[in-house]
Amino acid sequence: MRGQRKLDHLRLAQSLGDGPGKSGLDDLHFVHNCLPEINSGDISTETSFLGHRFPLPLLINAITGGMDGGQQVNRALAGAARQMGIPMAVGSQAAALDSEDLCFTYQVAREVNPEGFLMANLSAGTPPEKVLRAVEMIRADALQLHLNVPQEATMPAGEGDASFRGLWENIRHVARVSPVPVIVKEVGFGMAREEARRLLETGIAALDIEGRGGTNFIRIEEERKRKGFNSGDGDGDSGAELFFSWGLPTAVSLIEVLEATRLAVKNPARIDIVAGGGIRSGLDIARVLSLGANMAGIAGPLVRHFYRGGEAAIVEYLKTLEKQLRQVMLMLGAENVYQLRDRSLIITGETGQWLERRGIRPQVFAQRRPSRKKR
Repeated sequence: MRGQRKLDHLRLAQSLGDGPGKSGLDDLHFVHNCLPEINSGDISTETSFLGHRFPLPLLINAITGGMDGGQQVNRALAGAARQMGIPMAVGSQAAALDSEDLCFTYQVAREVNPEGFLMANLSAGTPPEKVLRAVEMIRADALQLHLNVPQEATMPAGEGDASFRGLWENIRHVARVSPVPVIVKEVGFGMAREEARRLLETGIAALDIEGRGGTNFIRIEEERKRKGFNSGDGDGDSGAELFFSWGLPTAVSLIEVLEATRLAVKNPARIDIVAGGGIRSGLDIARVLSLGANMAGIAGPLVRHFYRGGEAAIVEYLKTLEKQLRQVMLMLGAENVYQLRDRSLIITGETGQWLERRGIRPQVFAQRRPSRKKR
């Protein structure tokens, strides 16, 4: 059943597109710099994440594995990650923990990219002993623990999980015993600052905020029921459309989480942030980096490009994103990605209104002073 569900997700991710909830990224506006005083050759997109240096601040986020065809997708994604020199996360490895015959659908990523930075992936409620098996399975460099309560709540009868008590304590336990850095990841519904502050106390190394605005798993699960993908008989309208816009938009979620890292009394010396959920251009990447993210995560568009042209199409798309990011940096006079954090950013629309009501002042971002600091 799990393998069929993963296949359904891939099919529907191709056809449904994003939303309908918006990411809020279009509410973020850079102030143009007509005197950038740099050359395009001066620009570096290099970034630091989990103690490693990468030439591009982009993460291929968790997509699939554990079913027929999953190995082809992961092979292409790993090949693209190797060519671009960027990190990659595999999809949830729960299927392989249940059946060793499926391990190869994930291990192919390590075979293709033996020296690359790979992340294991499991539910945040997975017992530590199983987590360690998943890390060993692909010789992972880091571990994602995903939170997907809205998706589980709207899955067809008999498929979703309804038990979420004890997640915080389990995350804390996993972070204590894991041999690699632990990342807590949402799957498209965002994180508020209250929960982010609690998660910072578990000893994790990073948060992946995955806000609303990209692939919508409530919508995907509803479409599975409507078309009868799960049982062969359509269940009709279950009313889940009510929740199609559930969650925090990516822009809001990122700012809330960054506010939590600023205010948390027990905040560790360093906590890295991945921003995902509707990242669709180099401009979007620049926006989330300017807010303070270390990495931009992307998944849905890579599925669509895979089915259009395999690894080559994925690489071409990633290179387009890199080119657009460099263009934005040139127009802002930012020689490196860290200088984006002191370029003025005007926050308007629903994002600006949300921040005001949450006591976060958008004016702080609008009144930055550019520096030439290098990192």
